[in-house]
Amino acid sequence: MTPRILYGIHAVRQVLLTRPDTVECVYLQADLGAERQARLDEVLPRASRVLPVSADELERLTGTVKHQGVAARATESGPLSESAARELLAAIERPLVLVLDGVQDPRNFGACLRAADGAGTDLVVVARNRNVDLTPVVSKVAAGAAESQAIAQVGNLVRFLESIKEQGLWIVGADAEAGESLYDLDLGTAGTALVLGGEGEGMRRLTRETCDYLVSLPMQGAVSSLNVAVAAGICLYECVRQRAARLPGAGQLR
Repeated sequence: MTPRILYGIHAVRQVLLTRPDTVECVYLQADLGAERQARLDEVLPRASRVLPVSADELERLTGTVKHQGVAARATESGPLSESAARELLAAIERPLVLVLDGVQDPRNFGACLRAADGAGTDLVVVARNRNVDLTPVVSKVAAGAAESQAIAQVGNLVRFLESIKEQGLWIVGADAEAGESLYDLDLGTAGTALVLGGEGEGMRRLTRETCDYLVSLPMQGAVSSLNVAVAAGICLYECVRQRAARLPGAGQLR
């Protein structure tokens, strides 16, 4: 299997949480800072080897100054299984999950992965026989997120949603016909799985019926719906906004 370099707090946390056996080494900046160090403390024991390095060494290793003080050398690995995905979610407090029910356009899938990674999403879930695979086009559009974002392929999406409900997650489906607005639902308190349907058809009936809540995005113009990747970004970042608003000192300008 081909080794690759992952960098950034989110990417390294994800690979240590989901596939620690694929990690050959973690490179850690000595003066990382308290906040970043705290985000890594729970997962660093999963690494078989941690090497202290300077910021300059990390820049040479990753090819960027945006490494956030940490990188990992890992071997290639495929999507998570259903059981591994549930184990991942069980290890995270208040997880954020993006579920895609039948996205067929590789550019849309890549853009969804990029939005998910940017929002710090813990897991992206797709139906094995309903979603486009991880193609080179997906990887290119995802701009690195296809490699850093935890992704699970499941055989039965409804069954998987029911199983993570039992783990305490709320299932929230985006539906253009829903009467409740995305902005009126509490998305900041508990673990949340956001479900979006594919191009054209949207969510399947059984998927929709499995959701605890259905929400819509307020549309002010002539079009009735948004591209799935755009909608995914809006929904994910509304979760991020609401969660940030609950932190001490939120709302204060710095």
